[in-house]
Amino acid sequence: MLRFVLLRGVGLLYVVAFAIVVNQGPLLLGHDGLTPIDLFLDRVKDNLGPEALTRLPTLFWLDDSDFALAATGWLGLVLAVATLLGVSNAVVLAVLWVLHLSVVNAGQDWYGYGWETLLCEVGFLAIWLAPLTRWGPRALPSPHPLWPWAWRWLAFRIMLGAGLIKLRGDDCWQDLTCLVWHYETQPNPHPLSILFHWAPTWFHQAGALFNHVVELVAPWFLFGPRRLRAVAGVLMVLFQVVLIASGNLAFLNWLTLVVCLAAFDDGHLSRLLPRLGAWLVPTPRNRYDTVPAVVIALLIGWRSVPVVHNLFFAERQAMNRSYDPLHLVNTYGAFGSVGNERFEAVIQG
Repeated sequence: MLRFVLLRGVGLLYVVAFAIVVNQGPLLLGHDGLTPIDLFLDRVKDNLGPEALTRLPTLFWLDDSDFALAATGWLGLVLAVATLLGVSNAVVLAVLWVLHLSVVNAGQDWYGYGWETLLCEVGFLAIWLAPLTRWGPRALPSPHPLWPWAWRWLAFRIMLGAGLIKLRGDDCWQDLTCLVWHYETQPNPHPLSILFHWAPTWFHQAGALFNHVVELVAPWFLFGPRRLRAVAGVLMVLFQVVLIASGNLAFLNWLTLVVCLAAFDDGHLSRLLPRLGAWLVPTPRNRYDTVPAVVIALLIGWRSVPVVHNLFFAERQAMNRSYDPLHLVNTYGAFGSVGNERFEAVIQG
């Protein structure tokens, strides 16, 4: 049941991501766009030479035309809708991951944000959560026990990274005053943000304290017993709902919410959604899935070394950073500092 929920969530986020490519891709990355892919790839090839293909893996090396960009967006959107509607298959998810990775690596500044990198990592994990030879969504073999833990490790890094960078980045997080300014000065306030902004000071201080509990304490519960994991999951999901209600950070909080659902297991979700649990019919686990599970787990562990160093030992913690061109295991963080003034661009003509 956990796999069903996670894959439907990934499908929904892919729908949003590829709808953006279809709608905004030509204006941003097309031949007549603001930052054309063809010009960007030419510069990369001139600077890196033969290493360009491995340092910046993208399908647009094969064809950087507007047709290729449109085809990438539409193919990704169709497959994402299929995944959302119940197509649970590793090949489909692998194609989605390659398509999205290609756009991110060729997307330049427009795709340099943490949620795009996070979707690359989530998309990679989703491949191994789905079966290779079945389509689902109802009767699927149970996934290997290692996969939920890989998702929990990602949730741990997302939340703890965000918490640590706040403590290291701005004194207002320590004296619990950051939220007095945050709702006004965040990148994209939405209509409800003003209600949060004009809340009393004690409300903002309580919110900052709740932030620290969720990001610095709750992540450790993810590696504990079932009840502690459930507590961590409830706190993290509630936290993401509050963030969604108070501001607009694209699909970052929606994607983080999906990852945090990995704190729960089939038993937890069956109690919450009994009809769905009765409808799903898991079949015995594939006996050949242990080798790939162990190999990918070792790969994640190896690629986590610089991430752990960044979290606990680096002199200056990086907020959002990838350590390889495939964006397999990354560093995340948010709002290491909060300004107390909001600057708006005014265009006159």
